[in-house]
Amino acid sequence: MDQSNLQITKLEEKLLLQKKVQDITNRIHSAQNIKQILVDLKEGILNLFDAHSLTIYVVDKPRNEIYSMVMSGTKLNEIRVPISNKSIAGYVANTGKTVNIADAYDEKELKLIDKELTFDSSWDKKSGFRTRQILCTPIFHEGKLMGVIQILNKKSGLGKFSEDEKDFVKEIADVLGVAFYNQQRYARRRKTRFDYLINRDLLKEEQLESAWEESREQKQTMETFLMTRYGIPKDEIGRSLEEFYRCRFIQFNDKIPIPGDLLKNLKKEYLRRELWVPIEKVNGTIHVLVDDPNNILKRDMIESLLKTKNIKYDVAFSEDIVKFINYFYQSPEDETSISDILGKLDADSENGEEEEESGEVVTESDSVIMQLVNKIINDAYNRRTSDIHIEPNVGKKNVEIRFRIDGDCTLYQTVPYSYRAALVSRIKIMSNLDITVKRLPQDGKIKFKRPGGDEIELRVATIPTQGGVEDVVMRILAKGETLPLEAMGMLPRNYKALKDLAEKPYGMILVVGPTGSGKTTTLHAVLRHINTPDRKIWTAEDPVEITQYGLRQVQVQPKIGFDFAAAMRAFLRADPDVIMVGEMRDFETAKTGVEASLTGHLVFSTLHTNSAPETITRLLDMGIDPLNFADALLGILAQRLVRTLCKNCKEAYHPSREEFDDIVQSYGPEHFKKLNINYTDDLTLYRPKGCDMCDHSGYKGRMGIHELLVASDNIKRAIQQKKPVEVLREIAIEEGMTTLLQDGIIKGFQGLTDITQVRRVCIK
Repeated sequence: MDQSNLQITKLEEKLLLQKKVQDITNRIHSAQNIKQILVDLKEGILNLFDAHSLTIYVVDKPRNEIYSMVMSGTKLNEIRVPISNKSIAGYVANTGKTVNIADAYDEKELKLIDKELTFDSSWDKKSGFRTRQILCTPIFHEGKLMGVIQILNKKSGLGKFSEDEKDFVKEIADVLGVAFYNQQRYARRRKTRFDYLINRDLLKEEQLESAWEESREQKQTMETFLMTRYGIPKDEIGRSLEEFYRCRFIQFNDKIPIPGDLLKNLKKEYLRRELWVPIEKVNGTIHVLVDDPNNILKRDMIESLLKTKNIKYDVAFSEDIVKFINYFYQSPEDETSISDILGKLDADSENGEEEEESGEVVTESDSVIMQLVNKIINDAYNRRTSDIHIEPNVGKKNVEIRFRIDGDCTLYQTVPYSYRAALVSRIKIMSNLDITVKRLPQDGKIKFKRPGGDEIELRVATIPTQGGVEDVVMRILAKGETLPLEAMGMLPRNYKALKDLAEKPYGMILVVGPTGSGKTTTLHAVLRHINTPDRKIWTAEDPVEITQYGLRQVQVQPKIGFDFAAAMRAFLRADPDVIMVGEMRDFETAKTGVEASLTGHLVFSTLHTNSAPETITRLLDMGIDPLNFADALLGILAQRLVRTLCKNCKEAYHPSREEFDDIVQSYGPEHFKKLNINYTDDLTLYRPKGCDMCDHSGYKGRMGIHELLVASDNIKRAIQQKKPVEVLREIAIEEGMTTLLQDGIIKGFQGLTDITQVRRVCIK
């Protein structure tokens, strides 16, 4: 081809490209909403480039994120990336710089751009697509960031995108910048609280127009109507409200602490009628939930009642505001609400301070303080709480009350600071403690009768804290039913082995783990299995939490010298077959236990150690004779409690290769092979999501993970030779023991919990 023909061909190609650019520019500017640009026009824009893939992101300033939309079958999914230097698109949005990368997997190339920069390869692994080149440029309009455009993989082979291609991408970015600006201006011009839904193509203009009338006819709120009629998710409507009102969208959640001090002078009926409620106070600012934060008259009224202009308004559905009001003002067991109780208290802080300084107990409000303590205990019991924490603060800060539920602390409510002395004194009186002693820790017990007639016991500890105040922690010792051994959630090998050990005529079985790991529950399950009329079983406990018919149960009293060692010596004179002693705290108890098991008794006990093999070295270090201990020992069960995933909402997902390899490494590659779990495209793990049934935490309840060391001949020889922990562990694993971490990982693959929870409770 001669030179002139070649020039004509290039000119024709350039004219054709300009025509395509003009065509796509017109289509971008005539788009009805953002979704059309991101999804419907994406293929047309990609055709302008000699590349395999293209993503356009739009900036979301309030969340400091960029987002895009992709069609997955018939479903529209949103991708969100934080504006930070940790991802390529996030870096471009954060710095306003264009990046041109030859190989996304070349870490050196990424670190030359920015030391924090990484490439997330999980999508590649999921889709089978291999990212190589990345050209990513910011989208600006008049110096303001509007979004990011990212192009992947040149069709023409290796190397970076050319300078011409970089200029071309910037040209398209300029067009997109103008379009995004116009879309935002158009959205501002319309001004309805559902514009976000129209911009995302979740709702059509004509549907919105008819919805106003139809929702009125059906006497439904617009939000409820849009959810039921058009199936729009509550979260999406929430985002629309957030964008319109420029505030937070709050959904009902009964884990939000009851703001007792904010509700004192407000009536439930009034709040329900006016549809607003205060939910918290943060750094002096009161957060109030309303259905319409733009209602000036309502805001004036709220500011007048709360006597402050320092208020931040959040938006919620009308029905959720009513749910919050009902939750704040009533309890299933007790008609008296927290706000009613606090309303009866004299809120004069000066009087409160005088009472604290003089050391006197509140008298005129005594019955109200009693009601408050009773309500705290009742609410704690109703929520399956294990511990109640009363935490007074120094100065004029309110008293915080926290509940521990399923192992995690959560704030329940606050009480005015002027009543901290009265609150602590009331609990001391109920526990038979000395109310004049404030500088020394004390402990006692409360026998508490609930409205239904049943009685619960609480173990109380008071601790003096900085600033001359006292913390109180109450543990609820609910008298529970004995669980059967099969309900302990053990793996088949552990269940069979523990059952076999418990059926032996004599020897020692230990259950070990930290406080609150379910040791007593497991021991009672084992005792239930062997509790038959032909066996005499004695137990010494502190306190007796679980009662079981057929056992002779004794509560030790260390203050009068009746400790575990004394109880065990007494049992040996009382013709026992089985002895269960609550804890081996000292050499004497451990020595007596070993001797008892060697003289024909089956002995159960607990220790606070981290793992089964470590228990052996702990007892030997105490001074126990290795020969006697080796003869006596039958087995050691170490256990922990992990939170279980909510069955209603747990979410299945396909783990990345890195995550899978990390789990294999934690388990031990050689031992993991025996599980016969391979990394495949359909491999599924589960993670928490959150729903109403689990208080939006993703978890509900707890289960045990176990490590059972059976005292085989090899283990007994190793004990006699005082072998170190590592040797004992290796022998036990070779003989079939799964460690706590391994047991937890197996339960993770069974979908009962997630690996994060397992790692939280396992040291190794």
